Amino acid sequence: MTTSSHDKNPWWREAIIYQVYPRSYLDTNGDGVGDLPGITAKLDYIASLGVDIVWLSPFFKSPMKDFGYDIADYCDVDPLFGTLADFDALVARAHSLGLKIMIDQVMAHTAENHPWFVESRSSRDNPKADWYVWSDPLADGNPPNNWLSVFGGSAWQWDSRRKQYYMHNFLVSQPQLNFHNPQVQQAHLDALRFWLERGVDGVRMDACNFHFHDLTLKSNPPALVRDTSTVTDVNPYGMQAHIHDKTQPENIAFLQKLRKLLDEFGAVAIGEVGADDSLAVMADYTSGGDKLHMAYSFNLLTPQFSSRHIRRQVEEFNARVKDGWASWSVGNHDSIRVATRWSGAEATPASRSSLSKLVLALQLSLKGTPCLYQGDELALPEADVPYELLQDPYGITFWPEFKGRDGCRTPMPWTNDGAHAGFTTGTPWLPVPPEHAALAEAGQDRDPQSTLNFARKVIHWRRTQPALTRGDIVFFDVPEQALALRRDLDGHPSVLAVFNVTNAPLTFDWPQAAGAHTLEGHGLPGDVNGTTVTLPPYGAWFGTIA
Repeated sequence: MTTSSHDKNPWWREAIIYQVYPRSYLDTNGDGVGDLPGITAKLDYIASLGVDIVWLSPFFKSPMKDFGYDIADYCDVDPLFGTLADFDALVARAHSLGLKIMIDQVMAHTAENHPWFVESRSSRDNPKADWYVWSDPLADGNPPNNWLSVFGGSAWQWDSRRKQYYMHNFLVSQPQLNFHNPQVQQAHLDALRFWLERGVDGVRMDACNFHFHDLTLKSNPPALVRDTSTVTDVNPYGMQAHIHDKTQPENIAFLQKLRKLLDEFGAVAIGEVGADDSLAVMADYTSGGDKLHMAYSFNLLTPQFSSRHIRRQVEEFNARVKDGWASWSVGNHDSIRVATRWSGAEATPASRSSLSKLVLALQLSLKGTPCLYQGDELALPEADVPYELLQDPYGITFWPEFKGRDGCRTPMPWTNDGAHAGFTTGTPWLPVPPEHAALAEAGQDRDPQSTLNFARKVIHWRRTQPALTRGDIVFFDVPEQALALRRDLDGHPSVLAVFNVTNAPLTFDWPQAAGAHTLEGHGLPGDVNGTTVTLPPYGAWFGTIA
């Protein structure tokens, strides 16, 4: 096994990542869209949470057909978000507060108006002719195979200029780059170096197993088990086993090149993995100390909220990878907000607050680096965006059974009164629901019992328990309404934790609690008397064993 020098101090294993979706954080110029100066203005707030890394979703030049995940210039800021000078100011302010900045890298595809694609599609013999995935049609005019787009329909689009099809894993306007061309790989590494030299501390790799495709363009077979973690059950994409259109073995060597560059700057990488067997891919991409530092999947971003499901994800990852590292995410810009997704239809604001506290404490107790999503610290529910206000092309395609991603992307509410909860003085790009304004940061900041103040408390408390940040993990068999675990770290007391994942009180006998000392300071209600565990709805108990 090769271990990079950077791994001698794996600080990122103890870190907490906080994702900012720039369009929706804070708008400072009244155009209804959040911007980089808005993020800079709120870095003190982010620092007050106790997190370590701020992951910024894309802010690069883009036609915004996929809201920044379609990039037209990898080395510049879209005017909608500000300027390179604004970005430099953001990094400087973050560093002064002890925060690290992680940027999104969307390498598998570009926007259709990227100069690379404009040149590539102009002819079959230009210098960038094979920078993208092109194919002749079959004899009957059909695409070369059955590959599907995540966002609906065929993964192939006819181009009249070259009289060929080009591949797109997502929108038609997001042509797939050909990573088998070493020039494409180098162009991306050069673009990443540009940002690392500006002081960026890390990179989140979007769709990082989509870089390569099977050169023989073999069709995918049907899925043996339909994938409903990466896509919903109304999307035919889940009906294929995606063994030829992504997750190819050549990606390992590219990730090793990427890691070598990151190590020059002491920067870290986290990869997003959407695959039929995502835990296996996470293991492949994080083992050996020479690829990604950590990876996360969609496995905890699903509607399933049970002790059995969470335990299985963590145990299976740990069984498959001995030296790699997971990042556990329960919310992001692509998923229904966890306060809604895991609370059920009968939830009230009070029960969603209790659930959000429980979920955060549980997430902070798993072995891996927690990745939090803006607004989850406020227990924001999923916003109900009417069809006529939808922006997400993915949702527009599959509406009404799947309403897309707008409901988790609505603006951050900063004030309880005033227009649009303090997000903008203009018209926001997505509406701010009244129930979000009621949960705004200002009001929660003043309430000692708020979800926000709980988040600050439990995040800072976790730092006082080394076993919770670096220790090994073992789970215990308890009633299915509960999740029970222990974290063990040499030279430190072990930490026991048990969580009630239901909205009903729970009492049971847990022999492992015998002789444990109750840990205070985390802020969740729960009690152990001898071996009898008593937990209120969404309660938890932490204890320590010397």
